[in-house]
Amino acid sequence: VQLQASGGGLVQPGGSLRLSCTASGRIFSIDNMGWYRQAPGKQRELVADITRGGRTNYVDSVKGRFTISRDNAKYTVSLQMNSLKPEDTAVYYCSAALNYRGYWGQGTQVTVSS
Repeated sequence: VQLQASGGGLVQPGGSLRLSCTASGRIFSIDNMGWYRQAPGKQRELVADITRGGRTNYVDSVKGRFTISRDNAKYTVSLQMNSLKPEDTAVYYCSAALNYRGYWGQGTQVTVSS
């Protein structure tokens, strides 16, 4: 069982990026999914998460700019990031509760710079 993330990159301030993460392997249970980020010199923080039923939660700094979504049939979670700011620069990690344990995807770099 693993998580594979994609979609990071370099974008100018005010731009948009979409991150995606897909779970694969022998999966019989999938619960909360989410995205975390870690900027240089800072602790990893929760950006957004979403329950199996679609209830979402966001850190205050991204509310109104980021949208998390999931496709339960495809075992995917996505993060649409709009109006990006330099302070959003970080390595982003997806996470998911799969088969009653937590998993992390590999990080994907998001850099917001002019």
